[in-house]
Amino acid sequence: MARIFCVTNQKGGVGKTTTAVNLAAGLAKIGQRTLVVDLDPQGNATMGSGIDKRALQLSVYDVLLENASIAEVRQHSAKVGYDVVGANRELAGAEVELVALDRRDKRLKQALEQVVGEYDVILIDCPPSLSLLTLNGLCSAHGVLVPMQCEYFALEGLSDLVNTIKQVHANLNPQLEVIGLLRVMFDPRITLQQQVSEQLKQHFGAKVFDTIIPRNVRLAEAPSYGLPGVVFDPSSKGALSFIDLAHELVARIAAR
Repeated sequence: MARIFCVTNQKGGVGKTTTAVNLAAGLAKIGQRTLVVDLDPQGNATMGSGIDKRALQLSVYDVLLENASIAEVRQHSAKVGYDVVGANRELAGAEVELVALDRRDKRLKQALEQVVGEYDVILIDCPPSLSLLTLNGLCSAHGVLVPMQCEYFALEGLSDLVNTIKQVHANLNPQLEVIGLLRVMFDPRITLQQQVSEQLKQHFGAKVFDTIIPRNVRLAEAPSYGLPGVVFDPSSKGALSFIDLAHELVARIAAR
């Protein structure tokens, strides 16, 4: 039975999609059956997994409006080794259309229930806002994986996100919890980043992943080739860090 995790942060530009596709590729490399659900209308996780979002016949938009099932929408990307439920600009319209529908925050959850037995891990790449799309992701998930840069404003945004997760836990999804905080784009030469990293460890303790994702040029280059860095340059520091993260996540799942 799959464990479902949202990769989310209300702050934009913190590497959510980079984390989602590289962690998925890392999980696939270590033998985990993995599905990525792209819930961001920009469709970057779709493109970063080697799938052309402009050529999608069906997308997560059709799943949310119950016009298609996950099994009908998903595609296997042989380049990266995992399955993808893609997204494109159509998804932006789902925000408006969902408002008037019943079960508007649980539609993704119900769709995923049909395929949970086919995967070990399902990762949901959420948009950088607390929208109905993100809410669908949070209502579907067992845990939240929060990528964040070690900067002052990131700490400010983190408290808002934790409060949101608590509210969803209390009112909509009692199994939701923070599975881990992931330090990304980390540069050990910057004193402030080291200080914020220490603050995170002091405040959140074991919730902070031991694995740190370094600032890495190869990870930044990979999306322009339509690949995660783990596939684009498997020997790069960034790729090796995501393989370590995949092992750490699997260990956390096993310990529960």
